[in-house]
Amino acid sequence: MPINQPLTDQLRQQARRLLAEKQVDCVIGYEAGRRGGARPIVIYSPDEADRLIWGSECVHNLTTYLHNKKKPRRRGEEPPRVGIVVKPCDSRTLNVLLAERQIERARLFVIGVACEGVVDGAGETAAKCAHCTDRVPVLYDVLLGEPPQVAPAPDDWSDLDRIAAMPPAERMAFWLAQFDRCIRCYACRQVCPGCYCPTCMFERDDGLWVDAGIEVPQKYIFHLGRALHLAGRCVECGECERVCPMGLPLMLLNRALAREVEALFGHRAGREEALSPLLFELGPEGSPI
Repeated sequence: MPINQPLTDQLRQQARRLLAEKQVDCVIGYEAGRRGGARPIVIYSPDEADRLIWGSECVHNLTTYLHNKKKPRRRGEEPPRVGIVVKPCDSRTLNVLLAERQIERARLFVIGVACEGVVDGAGETAAKCAHCTDRVPVLYDVLLGEPPQVAPAPDDWSDLDRIAAMPPAERMAFWLAQFDRCIRCYACRQVCPGCYCPTCMFERDDGLWVDAGIEVPQKYIFHLGRALHLAGRCVECGECERVCPMGLPLMLLNRALAREVEALFGHRAGREEALSPLLFELGPEGSPI
């Protein structure tokens, strides 16, 4: 994979220093995959810092792995202090999780990376980058790289406008055809940093809304329910769509709700540390890290 060596060197230096000085207990970043590309890695010692990389294929939103660091590794210990590498879109997730009291800022060291976009497994520009207007993380303790000298692009809603222009019956047929391809693997839920409930409502034994069936109505309710749970919380990182084995256009749903919430309440998830205007209360899930 194409590695940005200057940024990789800076990243390794930062991680090595943080671990050697015991400012953090681990660093969540990227390493070269065995079959090419990049993959997430968690390192725990300065000697492992040379495994870290930065390049155009560092597409994953690593904030999902913070949910595994909420609790101590052993009884009687404090929860770990975590260093984490974030792109601009990923950093917005941190603001969402901070507002929802899922993470504790004092236990985080955020290594932000200026970003001009990343590529998917096929080497093409990642779908999420086509609509991204951010070049610098909104939250970081140290910033690697120079902010790209480009003006932020205006929001492009042309993908949503094409769907909205369809007659209602055609639009419904479009979505039912998409949901019919879903295999209920839950990859979209598992990769999403905003889906952190200990027991998902779609797998509860006493669930009243949907069961684990794979008929179109169950799949329809699952995807609409998940999208509504993320309304005002989705940072449009595109991980759900990236990992979907069936190629469902899940970001069309999430972006449609993001546009509605911004139009109604002036809120865009993660731009600042603020709760979604649709979130009435916080649940007891997890303790902060």
